[in-house]
Amino acid sequence: MSGYRGRFAPTPSGPLHFGSLVAALASFLDARRAGGEWRLRLEDIDPPRCPPGAADTILRQLEAFGLHWDGPVSWQHERDDAYAAALERLKAAGLAYPCSCSRKQWRDYPVYPGWCRHGVCDPAKPMAWRLRSDLGPRPVVWPDRLFGEQRFDPAELGDVVLKRKDGLWAYQLAVVVDDADQGISDVVRGVDLLDNTPWQRQLQQALGYPEPRYLHLPLILGDDGQKLSKQNLAPPLPEVDDAVRPLLHAALAALDQAPPRELSTAPVAEQLQWGIRHWDVARLRAAPHRQTDATIP
Repeated sequence: MSGYRGRFAPTPSGPLHFGSLVAALASFLDARRAGGEWRLRLEDIDPPRCPPGAADTILRQLEAFGLHWDGPVSWQHERDDAYAAALERLKAAGLAYPCSCSRKQWRDYPVYPGWCRHGVCDPAKPMAWRLRSDLGPRPVVWPDRLFGEQRFDPAELGDVVLKRKDGLWAYQLAVVVDDADQGISDVVRGVDLLDNTPWQRQLQQALGYPEPRYLHLPLILGDDGQKLSKQNLAPPLPEVDDAVRPLLHAALAALDQAPPRELSTAPVAEQLQWGIRHWDVARLRAAPHRQTDATIP
């Protein structure tokens, strides 16, 4: 094994769709091409969004497409103590603060204006915990493997929530702690998460964590021009082999790897071996892709 360790980290709010497949496949191929590990993490820290059975469906879908992960599945709902310890470190460093403000109160502002930074506005109300984005390194600069140098001022993005008013952990803190604890060296994910990276880099530096490399992938759009997503009712991935083979081929095409047409009927394992041998990030185009553009004519 090389020092490469990647991951796929879906939220089990519903079954995977074609856009999910493209992201999972890219991270899988990138890890296997590097001779590294590929881990699976279920980001289930928001129970109301995660219906019973959704996680099991995701596991079956990944197995149907031959995307077999290394090691045990990691579950965020088991990680409360790790997130709490990280938040305490941020509090001690003066980088996290309690906030009673509601979104309705600051709806006329583009981002939360930091009203509670120097004291809670209404101590009688439930409180979230936010990151002091103005105290970390600014700007945050990093090289994306597809989109090139990225430069953001996190203070212009606002003080992101680390722990919600309802007591649930927020994505930004959980993902940073998990990536560090799992030793993730490379993050491959959709470009819709690119502007989350400045907060995550701030948290990594504040907590003394290693900073992974990032590869953000172009969006996959549906026929209506909207991003494929569960919210937009994207169709779930099939689990039957005859339907899986052409869709896996389409995902390789959506990643600009130009798989030969005859590969579309090949067994899943053969398609993945071809994908690993030919995986080339330099082929990726930054423009959004339509799912129909990747299908077999």
